[in-house]
Amino acid sequence: MSDQEDFKRTITYGESALSYIRRNTLPAYPRNYELWYTYSAGFNHGLNRAINDIITVKGGINGDDLQKIYAKFLSPNRLGDRIDEVGAKVAEEVQDLVDAIRVSTDATADYGEALETASEKLKDLADPEKLRAVVAHMIKSTHAAVAANRNLESQLLESRRQIETLQENLEAIRYESLTDDLTTLNNRRHFDMMIEKAIRSAADSGEPFALLLTDIDHFKKFNDTYGHQTGDQVLRLVALAVKQNVKGQDCACRYGGEEFAIILPNTGIAAASEIAESIRKAVYSKELVKRSTGENLGRITMSIGVSEYRSGDTSQTVIARADLALYAAKHEGRNRVKCESDTGVVDDTRVA
Repeated sequence: MSDQEDFKRTITYGESALSYIRRNTLPAYPRNYELWYTYSAGFNHGLNRAINDIITVKGGINGDDLQKIYAKFLSPNRLGDRIDEVGAKVAEEVQDLVDAIRVSTDATADYGEALETASEKLKDLADPEKLRAVVAHMIKSTHAAVAANRNLESQLLESRRQIETLQENLEAIRYESLTDDLTTLNNRRHFDMMIEKAIRSAADSGEPFALLLTDIDHFKKFNDTYGHQTGDQVLRLVALAVKQNVKGQDCACRYGGEEFAIILPNTGIAAASEIAESIRKAVYSKELVKRSTGENLGRITMSIGVSEYRSGDTSQTVIARADLALYAAKHEGRNRVKCESDTGVVDDTRVA
């Protein structure tokens, strides 16, 4: 997508954010602007749903509501706080386990001392009463040691259960941090990680990988005409088409508002172009129906740019060539696939 298109799109989001701030008579703090900009762009489905639910119930939204929503969905400390919370629980569980082991160790040591004492007493012991007393003491010590070991076993089992639960929580946090809430595809952060991994792998193995950059045609107009909820439906439809046309090792991501990126390991540009065409056709084959009214909204189209890793590439250069191909697809009428070879440009220079 060109800088000019980026400019127009982001300015629209910004103006929409300011209109929401005015409409709800809210201070134009950077935090409020960020929240309404995100709402206007539709990046965060959970945030949009939370705001819509409050407005539906109250007819409006106030600063306190926004503060809670920001803390839940946008605060940079949100995931960090949850990880810290899980970490604190792990530390607490480990301390409980250490304490249980210490108690068991002390009980075992006491039992060992009792055995040594009994052994000394039994050497020259002939009195039956004293013998019974020693045996009774040993039985008591044995019971205490057994009880301590049972407690330790119980604590180990409970700790194992707790740690498994904490591991699941950490995995859920990790999944959330790398997944787009609306489409359930990987998010931009995951893409940034995986493109660097693909670069390293291709450089080491000599095997190619391809990159698809896609953009939904006229999405802003569609969103403005039919509303964000229908726009969300479009994004989910496109995400489904992407999922159905990639395989296990491929990495499909929501790259931006209406942009998607797919990394195709061990794939040359010819095969990648076929995959891109399959995605384009899958999207075009579906007619969109507005859920609230049953109105047929027609078909969605998308433009796709394809690039292939070259020796010496960085993530920026391989992305730039795919972006240039995407721009060519848009420029030539949209609803088509263009490869980097179709642009007539051999370096990573970007069209203004």
